Amino acid sequence: MDRVNLHSIKLWWLLVAFLSGMAVAMVAEELILRAHGSRLEFAPQVPFLSAPTLLARLHNAEEVPFDMKATVFTGSRDHEFAHNEERFVVSYDIWEETFAATRMKDPQKQVKHMKANALEAWCISQMSLDLAGLGSSEPFWARLEIRAENPERDRGLFGQAVGDSGISLLSTLTDIFSRPAARQQPHWELNSPRLTLDELRRRKS
Repeated sequence: MDRVNLHSIKLWWLLVAFLSGMAVAMVAEELILRAHGSRLEFAPQVPFLSAPTLLARLHNAEEVPFDMKATVFTGSRDHEFAHNEERFVVSYDIWEETFAATRMKDPQKQVKHMKANALEAWCISQMSLDLAGLGSSEPFWARLEIRAENPERDRGLFGQAVGDSGISLLSTLTDIFSRPAARQQPHWELNSPRLTLDELRRRKS
């Protein structure tokens, strides 16, 4: 499929989401990975701030929590080797037209005065995984999940836990990713093909 057709399809889906109020969910894209030593990093390829329903909330001065989970599977797609779960609370400065985000797990981190693509890249950069102990030729699969707050189902949960940290936040994130995303919840899931660290390192060179 050529680039023009792909661009037209994405624009069509954004229009559908805007008119119907339904969530934008990207589930068919292949996850792009990088290896730095034993650390696995994810390419910032998910424009999660562009979903019209989320932009409307941010432009209305709402803070929007995004939960993310990165997972590496070995042996099979059911066996977790490593995972990382994070919550980012994103806000928008209507005067500067820039975004800010706070990573909620300890130690908390915050960035401000960023454009959408830079903020998305920063959030994704916090999801890297240490694969120490994984053989360089051992096959693995990776998955990155992103979920925005679901107002209908998670309002009470987020309202109680947005400022939590430590064990309580980890428990909340574990609970959230133990169940499927709601049909109208903005969410994205990207999966990698079967890879090895050796293959990723050769790509870099």
